[in-house]
Amino acid sequence: MDNIDNNKTYYSFLFVCLGSGAILNKTTELASPTALASPRLTGITVDKSVEFPYEELARATDDFSLANKIGQGGFGAVYYAELRGEKAAIKKMDMQASKEFLAELKVLTRVHHLNLVRLIGYCVEGSLFLVYEFIDNGNLSEHLRGSGKEPLPWSTRVHIALDSARGLEYIHEHTVPVYIHRDIKSANILIDKNYRGKVADFGLTKLTEVGSGSLQTRVVGTFGYMPPEYAQWGDITPKVDVYAFGVVLYELISAKEAVVKPHGSNVDTTGLVALFDDVLNQPDPKEDLCKLVDPRLGENYPLDSVRKMAQLAKACTQENPQLRPSMRSIVVALMTLSSSTEDWDVGSFYENHGLVNLMSGR
Repeated sequence: MDNIDNNKTYYSFLFVCLGSGAILNKTTELASPTALASPRLTGITVDKSVEFPYEELARATDDFSLANKIGQGGFGAVYYAELRGEKAAIKKMDMQASKEFLAELKVLTRVHHLNLVRLIGYCVEGSLFLVYEFIDNGNLSEHLRGSGKEPLPWSTRVHIALDSARGLEYIHEHTVPVYIHRDIKSANILIDKNYRGKVADFGLTKLTEVGSGSLQTRVVGTFGYMPPEYAQWGDITPKVDVYAFGVVLYELISAKEAVVKPHGSNVDTTGLVALFDDVLNQPDPKEDLCKLVDPRLGENYPLDSVRKMAQLAKACTQENPQLRPSMRSIVVALMTLSSSTEDWDVGSFYENHGLVNLMSGR
């Protein structure tokens, strides 16, 4: 996926989030992506989204002026707007992106969760438009590596990880059919005004039937987050998202990119997974693990919590997908690291006893 404009990173990568707004039942069809006229939508049922007239979107964005542009990506630009008393982000997509538009719309009108960004509505007039709730604090990548951002406290990082895991657990285990995101990364985790995490950008989402094995598909996604079985053969299961989520956990610890190039060195780039594996495979990784922690945290972090998150990330990024935990196990593991006072029953969530022992310090 293309990088967004570095000068407009305030609200980047709002490329397909989740949720819905008011109710409008409408069956629509889409003509050929190469059509020059306004496309006609067919073959998709849109159950719970508002269909906005183009004039309303144009008015709310001052005719999609540069002053209101807050992001740029592979399929178009994102604009800030206020619609019907609500802050919104409008994604204006190229006509050639009709396939992605329909795929995103189909997912977002079916799946609703607190930790998935909410879709408000859409418009199909001249261009393709998706309208999302506006998320105030940009994305996780910006907070970890962006200039001018205060470092996220460790407890906030754990909460953001937990929020994101909950969103992924929902699409992996509580929807029929199951959804696989295929592009989990820190840039696709948005941070709201309360510093809670929301998974966004469902443009690459793949559907799988419950109980089915792995699928083979065209490889899409972001280098550094793709597991071996997917990058090499296109095999896709929910464990593809688990692997990518493990990379995000490493990012939360280190604030490093998924692919690292040593500063001032001609050495080839190294994946964050390999970097942490080298440390975690040591008999006593404490000293070198501390060297990988985001230096902006100073000493303001509990090393035991960092170690446990690193071990969880290592479990998520196992080369064998069958050895990776489910998102359900990951959610409860992260709950043990959070400072939350929520009531929860460990036994009702965990099916991986080794992970229970790991996160409980046994």
